[in-house]
Amino acid sequence: MIQLKAPWNERNGRFSPLKAVVFAGLFIPAAWIVYLDATGALEPKVVTELIHETGLWAIRFLLLSLLVTPLIRSARYPKLVAVRRMVGVAAFAYAAAHLTLYVVDQHFNLAHVASEIALRFYLTIGFVAWISLAALAATSTDAMIRRLGPKWRTLHSLVYGIGVLALLHFMIQAKADVTEPVIMTGLFLVLMLFRAAVKRQVPPWAAALIGVAVATPATALIEAGWYALVRHIPFWEVLDANVDPDMTFRPSAYVLAGGAALLAVAILRRGSQAKRAPAVGPRRSASAGPCANPATVSS
Repeated sequence: MIQLKAPWNERNGRFSPLKAVVFAGLFIPAAWIVYLDATGALEPKVVTELIHETGLWAIRFLLLSLLVTPLIRSARYPKLVAVRRMVGVAAFAYAAAHLTLYVVDQHFNLAHVASEIALRFYLTIGFVAWISLAALAATSTDAMIRRLGPKWRTLHSLVYGIGVLALLHFMIQAKADVTEPVIMTGLFLVLMLFRAAVKRQVPPWAAALIGVAVATPATALIEAGWYALVRHIPFWEVLDANVDPDMTFRPSAYVLAGGAALLAVAILRRGSQAKRAPAVGPRRSASAGPCANPATVSS
């Protein structure tokens, strides 16, 4: 008989306040969507709005799951790893609701749904992302981790490709206003650049700096390029809007703020640890006898 563990408990069975808070927080968007529906805020196209809302939260939770490792590195708080799986499964749950509502919107005509997915590029890549996310969710249990062994890590590295597909699906679906998908794309770039830099032994604060320095102008270029290609708005007009103080905040500004927040966490944590580090006096030779300080700290 399979014994299910409470999601708010640690592996040793102890109650985890962190996991409990995160677990409860995962239901807040669903509750908010239900509230909007109940109050008539989603009318007149209720199902269409439900599709959009659930898809939006699926991508948000996917990005939050990708944020966990950079936060662990920057804040040096390894306990966050306990909630990464939970957030990733939530991303799949909202994506599943997103797809189910699309089927509802098509009056449960599965043949028509299949043809739409095959013929419409943005639906095709969205469905590929969903299938891949389902595979990750299905193999997220401790039993599957043990069964797959080293292959598990290889399989779950697909999450980066899933992120690209999900963001492209969101961008194409948004059509006229791509503000939020461009913001998410820029934040995704920050996280990917951070990971790539840390893998090359770059300190977390420097990795965050690289991420924000590269992703911010890249976000502006992505926005300007998209509007130029899709809506035929002059490229340089959109690009100039990113540096014009009289204009409203562009996506690049939000990416700059998000990357700066990650950088601030890394710098503050580094500073606080440096203050707590024990002072190390000058090294003495071995002939200094028993009075020599044996506590040698490597850099």
